[in-house]
Amino acid sequence: MKKETENEVVAHTEENCKKLLLPVQDALDVLNGRWKLPILIAISFTPKRFSQISKEVNGITDRVLSKELKEMEQNKLITRTVYDAFPPVVAYAVTEHGRTLHKIYGQLGEWGDAHRRLIMGK
Repeated sequence: MKKETENEVVAHTEENCKKLLLPVQDALDVLNGRWKLPILIAISFTPKRFSQISKEVNGITDRVLSKELKEMEQNKLITRTVYDAFPPVVAYAVTEHGRTLHKIYGQLGEWGDAHRRLIMGK
């Protein structure tokens, strides 16, 4: 009987783990990669054109930026607005849903600072 109780505890723990992991995995799937958070931060205060984002996010290629912007638009993190001008002007802005990440990347930044100090012994 004792083994059954232990198995129940293990099963319960695994179930709780899965419940915690699924939403985290969903978030990581949407925010995966090196560039999405830097792009969000670059446009978090004001809408920007492609070339402005490219200049602010150091090291990103135009091809990768284009791909990331499309994925972020599909996930409703940003909007893409085409203005009637010649040549056409396109601006990218963070959606209300995307703004909900503001606290998260603020906390990631704080954690990153603390981690850097820990690793570097400062």
